[in-house]
Amino acid sequence: MKITNICCIGAGYVGGPTMAIIAQKCPSITVTVVDINEKRIAAWNDEDVNKIPIYEPGLSDIVKEARGRNLFFSTEVDKEIDKADMIFISVNTPTKTYGMGKGMAADLKYIELCARQIARIAKTDKIVVEKSTLPVRTAQALKDILENTGNGVKFQILSNPEFLAEGTAVEDLNNPDRVLIGGDLDTTEGRDAMQALVDIYSNWIPSIQILTSNIWSSELSKLTANAFLAQRVSSINAMSELCEKTGADVNEVAKAVGMDSRIGSKFLQSSVGFGGSCFQKDILNLVYIAKSYGLNEVADYWEQVILMNDHQKRRFAAKIVQTLFNTVSGKKIAMLGWAFKKDTNDTRESAAIYVADYLLNEQAEVVIYDPKVTEEQIFADLEYLGNRSDSENRRLVTVVKSAKEACNEAHAVALLTEWDEFKDLNWNQIYDNMLKPAFLFDGRRLLNKTDLEEIGFDVFVIGS
Repeated sequence: MKITNICCIGAGYVGGPTMAIIAQKCPSITVTVVDINEKRIAAWNDEDVNKIPIYEPGLSDIVKEARGRNLFFSTEVDKEIDKADMIFISVNTPTKTYGMGKGMAADLKYIELCARQIARIAKTDKIVVEKSTLPVRTAQALKDILENTGNGVKFQILSNPEFLAEGTAVEDLNNPDRVLIGGDLDTTEGRDAMQALVDIYSNWIPSIQILTSNIWSSELSKLTANAFLAQRVSSINAMSELCEKTGADVNEVAKAVGMDSRIGSKFLQSSVGFGGSCFQKDILNLVYIAKSYGLNEVADYWEQVILMNDHQKRRFAAKIVQTLFNTVSGKKIAMLGWAFKKDTNDTRESAAIYVADYLLNEQAEVVIYDPKVTEEQIFADLEYLGNRSDSENRRLVTVVKSAKEACNEAHAVALLTEWDEFKDLNWNQIYDNMLKPAFLFDGRRLLNKTDLEEIGFDVFVIGS
């Protein structure tokens, strides 16, 4: 089964980079990314490739190489579905904000809409690939929709979850730990469809790193991987609070624990809390699935990972208020960083949003600088919380173009994203231009506490 045309529905953080790499590595395959968001597609097609909507190191060069050759971005969804041999579904699966499962279950309405659109348009047999992160057994729902069209078209459903870390997505796609493909192992058609996707990835990935499984295992593996990673972050963050009370240093604890070959050192960096589109959403989804099967102890176990993460963000913000003599009303707080991690412009579930919200509830005047996040996005994130009007947010929040400007005449600086440029700031100059005493709260353990204290800062570092 040779694939010559791929259509990906969804031009976001997964669909865009993934399809760009496939197009680069497979020049004989035409890859088209479709989205109904005209503004987003226009940005992907911008003549200035540095203005593409996703910031990932190295991505713009790959798009520049493949775009117009065999990589295309379009709003003509129906046309591209019709042409494609293989269709990737890479649309958003947010946590439900309404009805049954509100606050936990994945909202699959966009997935279902895609399936119904494919069923309506398709005139030839298609392979449909789940790329979005989905609850286990979603493939059955897709299969039921696609196979009840009555037009004789046959579909094979595959699960191919992404394991990208934002900020390193290009490297993760070029050299993945593994590629997982789930499908129907019990039929020849299912195995052929899986092999067609294996053949695509085999253009640049060693076969030993391409795993095949039944479709349910593949769907659940993605949720499980994110849950395990988030659990490690919450675990070390739980210890960071204990370290602060006992005089231990969380970095030293993490180093000692991480050298145990059974545990390993990754994801043991304490911080103000994890963010991003996946960890919280996927764990809440896992909690909901466990509860739906009556597995309440399993649900409680995983829910604690989220509760610990929320606690870490709240206590960091509370520490700022307590340290500034129990009031920040009318005080200028400089926040450095808004993205949930460095090397991405993604702000979804960023700890900075919740720290800012806490400070705004205390009537602080918050000044924000992030090198990649737009002012428009920052105000959209605050408005999404719904805790105050947009006009109130704009009265209390200022977005500036440099860290130096943000810190000028500030009572305190809170470092929320570990951008490398923050390590190289002229902290002597920043100190001179702040109100005294000058407080600095390092939520990412990025800076040298001793050096800052020698300058004159009062410094709080998570976990020490």
